[in-house]
Amino acid sequence: MSDSEVDNVDVETAWKSLSSKGGAQLVDVRTRAEWTYVGIPDLGDLGKRPVLVEWQTFPDQTVDPRFAERLAGELKALGVSPDDDLFFICRSGSRSMAAAMAMAAMGFRACHNVAGGFEGPLDDDRHRGAVGGWKAAGLPWLQS
Repeated sequence: MSDSEVDNVDVETAWKSLSSKGGAQLVDVRTRAEWTYVGIPDLGDLGKRPVLVEWQTFPDQTVDPRFAERLAGELKALGVSPDDDLFFICRSGSRSMAAAMAMAAMGFRACHNVAGGFEGPLDDDRHRGAVGGWKAAGLPWLQS
């Protein structure tokens, strides 16, 4: 993978890497409303927590022009190096890809998009969380 490439990984691959690599981090780029009302991945059993930085703000969905700067500061405070694996997650994988590409362009060399996202795609009844993604895979999560 080149410096600016971002690959897609499934949630199981992300979980396995987060479990086995000390420096690997999960970056949840959804909105505060989503974290509060939909839930967040629970990494407590791994001795970690997801890094929560909004890519876009609710309700207007404007991309935060300081996203990369803010996230880089959070990662530095956690001791994350530009070579550590960063797994970006959003609802279904679109916003997280854009965020991962922004961080790859900033020099982070191991950015991965969690393709299924936290809730995955819509099912036949137009509901999320049952077909794919973090929740459907049965990975741990919390809701406030």
